Amino acid sequence: AATAPRIPPTRLALHHFDVSYSLQLKDLWPSVRVGLLCEQKYGALLNSFSPVDHIAQELELLNATDFVSEALKKAQRSQRAAAAEMSPPLLASITPNIKCYTFPRGDITRFRPAWPDTLGLLNYYLMDAASLLPVLALSVQLFFLVLDLCAAPGGKTLALLQTGICGHLAANDVSISRTKRLQQIIHSYIPKEIREIVSVTSCDGRDWGELQGGTFHKVLVDVPCTTDRHSVMEEDNNIFHTRRTKERQMLPMLQLQLLMAGILATKPGGEVVYSTCSLSPLQNEYVIE
Repeated sequence: AATAPRIPPTRLALHHFDVSYSLQLKDLWPSVRVGLLCEQKYGALLNSFSPVDHIAQELELLNATDFVSEALKKAQRSQRAAAAEMSPPLLASITPNIKCYTFPRGDITRFRPAWPDTLGLLNYYLMDAASLLPVLALSVQLFFLVLDLCAAPGGKTLALLQTGICGHLAANDVSISRTKRLQQIIHSYIPKEIREIVSVTSCDGRDWGELQGGTFHKVLVDVPCTTDRHSVMEEDNNIFHTRRTKERQMLPMLQLQLLMAGILATKPGGEVVYSTCSLSPLQNEYVIE
């Protein structure tokens, strides 16, 4: 055993996905597989607390577009064509304060690192643009109390603050080191007077329903998962490493417990968004069911 060649966890992950996702996605799997193995494309989430007009113009000159406003325009065109009302959640979830620029499909141009403005705030945050979708789905309204139960490293928390309408935002993560990273991001992007509406904690999210039950209008439960792209691309901290097998097998139970805690933390009539960055039904549909 000591001399046997070690199979990299990225290869184990890809083999696992080839077996399971090919059955799930059938003819779609080859193109999804290519997507997982391609270099990651980032979106630039503009910081609405920094003067961003000239930044938006610079990004547009590079042929990047704000996919949030483009989605709204497309929905409005579909609405006119169908002569039907757009559903309220879609209108409510797309606020003019959230702008995220991406390059066209097939263009893997890299955004340059963000730089501070005159107030010392960074002007945009680089993130996987798909990570913005749970925030849009949360559809935060003015003065709502919002909980981001598994907040670190902080992209979704930052996007929630970009709406400018949260009454209070509780950002929690079980990892102390990741919570410190979250606090750094908040300080780098958010002015002091806005930071006062944010509370950052490092608790086990599974206990949150007992700590502050029935408190929040909106709760985001973006749970730990197999993180499919990371699993096939990065050896470091890979959940398909053999020493993390038990942890990986227990993920759906952890996800279920976090979702239940998020539901218990929500006011009657409030809403919970559950999200992962995995294609696995075991971690998505089956947890919900």
